[in-house]
Amino acid sequence: MGSSSLEKSRFAVTGMSCAVCATSVEKLLQSTDGISAASVNFADHSVQIEFDSSVIAPLDLKSAVIKGGYDLIVNSSNSVQDQLEDVAKNEYKQSINNTLGATLLTTPIFIIGMFFMDWGIGRWISLLLTLPVMFVFGRKFYINAWKQLKIKTANMDTLVALSTSIAFVFSVFNTIYPEYWTDQGIASHVYFEAATVIITFISLGKMLEAKAKSNTSEALKTLIQLQPKEVIIIEDGNEVIKSIEDIIIGDILRVKPGNRIPVDGILVEGQSYVDESSINGEPIAISKTINDYVYSGSLNQTGSFDIKADKVGSETFLSKVIERVKDAQGSKAPIQKKVDKIAQIFVPTVLLISIITFITWMIMGGESGFSRALMNAVAVLVIACPCALGLATPTAIMVGMGKGAENHILIKDAESLELASEIDTIVLDKTGTITEGKPKVISIWESEAANGLKHWKSIAYSMESKSEHPLATAVVEYLSEQASKSESVTDFSSITGLGIKGINNGQQWFIGNHRWILKNKISLDCLDEKSLNKWKSIGATIIYVGCENELVALFAISDKIKQSSSEAIRDLMGQGIEVIMLTGDSEISAKHIANEVGINTVVAELSPTGKEDYIIKLQNKGKKVAMVGDGINDSQALARADVSIAMGTGSDIAMDVAQLTLITADLTFIKKAIRLSKRTSKGIRENLFWAFIYNVIGIPVAAGILYPVNGFLLDPMIAGAAMAISSVSVVLNSLRLKTTKL
Repeated sequence: MGSSSLEKSRFAVTGMSCAVCATSVEKLLQSTDGISAASVNFADHSVQIEFDSSVIAPLDLKSAVIKGGYDLIVNSSNSVQDQLEDVAKNEYKQSINNTLGATLLTTPIFIIGMFFMDWGIGRWISLLLTLPVMFVFGRKFYINAWKQLKIKTANMDTLVALSTSIAFVFSVFNTIYPEYWTDQGIASHVYFEAATVIITFISLGKMLEAKAKSNTSEALKTLIQLQPKEVIIIEDGNEVIKSIEDIIIGDILRVKPGNRIPVDGILVEGQSYVDESSINGEPIAISKTINDYVYSGSLNQTGSFDIKADKVGSETFLSKVIERVKDAQGSKAPIQKKVDKIAQIFVPTVLLISIITFITWMIMGGESGFSRALMNAVAVLVIACPCALGLATPTAIMVGMGKGAENHILIKDAESLELASEIDTIVLDKTGTITEGKPKVISIWESEAANGLKHWKSIAYSMESKSEHPLATAVVEYLSEQASKSESVTDFSSITGLGIKGINNGQQWFIGNHRWILKNKISLDCLDEKSLNKWKSIGATIIYVGCENELVALFAISDKIKQSSSEAIRDLMGQGIEVIMLTGDSEISAKHIANEVGINTVVAELSPTGKEDYIIKLQNKGKKVAMVGDGINDSQALARADVSIAMGTGSDIAMDVAQLTLITADLTFIKKAIRLSKRTSKGIRENLFWAFIYNVIGIPVAAGILYPVNGFLLDPMIAGAAMAISSVSVVLNSLRLKTTKL
């Protein structure tokens, strides 16, 4: 064997239906020669493999996975993320087709089975219609059950495959040879409707699950799109367009206005304002000049500049955000995993009871021992059918989703509905969550000089209307109803990072920051230090207005607190929930906002990774954490939290990553979302109770436990009816949620 050449690659995996499948794929790969490590992310159906390319090729990796009934996409020209997106979309499309097809054929089977059960031809019609439901639209249940059998385990698919197969085989026998039972004085029934209804309802649950997974891939796709595929490299003074993959550390890249910054680097020529809301969540763009550091994914707003690449590929800030989001999403255990664990115990238990029932009746049943043994064993399997179990989660979710939509709350998955009842800590982002996320003029100060320049607001309006500065919009909006728009300004110019200037009626006007005013020798002797210090203490940005060498006015610009914030935070604390504020903003501004709304714990100047790390620290202390955010910079923390809530007025990425989205800027809806989540979660638990209570009572009865007492034996038809009643009770219990007041 040659020298070791380890490679680490990520591939899309197909065919996984549960967390057990993910473990199976890992075991298959880890037991293969040449593979040193394999880690499956069930959330996005991918696997990270570290292998020795001198020993094993990608096609061999594919073969290793195929042995277990799964598949690996290794020869596609598309990126892994594109592959995963295609897989998610195909799964969702297929699940829709399976659900619609099964529903279409199950409806007449159900009608015949319930209302025309003695119709001879009806049995044959039901048999023909059942075949495609089971072996075309429901084939995945049997394929997955076979996979679980090969690794000596069981899940929900095993239970579905077993119960429907028994019901089908028994019904086929009774359709072809009904005389076997009638000659012994026993009614011959068929259970095609039981088999098909189970497949139809559980296919509905699979469809909802596939939809949630496709939404997850959209979030990652949106993040990836923040990084341009092509960049401009400066070579020998010329602009050359290259692929992002060709960039190496030290390359000089040109970033033009309106373009995303492709890599992390140092600005070496030019200056501009850069929107770093994807990093710090703040809406105010930051002035960047030579030697300043810039990050991938942030947006260049005004001037063109050149940067020297410092971090490329997977080492860039944006790439690390994407990986952290993937890891966080993959770390979550779906509610189906709990049902699978129940199935691992429930399936062998039901089988064992059925076998014991058969053997007992063979020994003690006398002349009709075999027929009684077979009938009662089948009754045990039929009454244990998981129809209600399959309905428990999807029905509660559907009703909960509808109730949420009525109250401006969008719910993505069952996990958030389950965990919200355990939440004891809520982490709030500041900008756009507690505050409005839009800088506004909160106050102005006028000097005595302004009395003689009564048209100064009109001049400021005209000048700021021409400015590209991010804060200019706030000034223009504030002055729009106070200023005359007829004042003309000539010789207008803008100096990035400082301010603007222009001439009106022969007078020179200046608007900008403190450095700009000092640079133009404007006297600050008349400045009201009290107002200035007050504004600085709350983290407001100060804009100076000067004419010739006199100070005319000051604008204080800040992000206003939403009207609902204080009330919402007070209500949450009243429920015993700890409320914490995390922000990328300055400590002064953060503490001021926290004091205004009554939050005691605040951590400022945090990066997206810092927010996520803080949530992990809370979780390590045993806290159940909900994160509420609205920006790209919140996506890591949202993905990591036990329950994630996005504001509907925020970024698409935050809404894609979050499990709950509030279609409003009103924070009081957080309380409603939590109440809805708790009620829906309670509904799921109640549904699971009703799904099993019939089994607890019915299985012993079906086995014949009452026969020695009163001679009662449970006919499989009655067992099927009991199973149907359990399903109806689950649906009715879910519908009660509609009457809940939030």
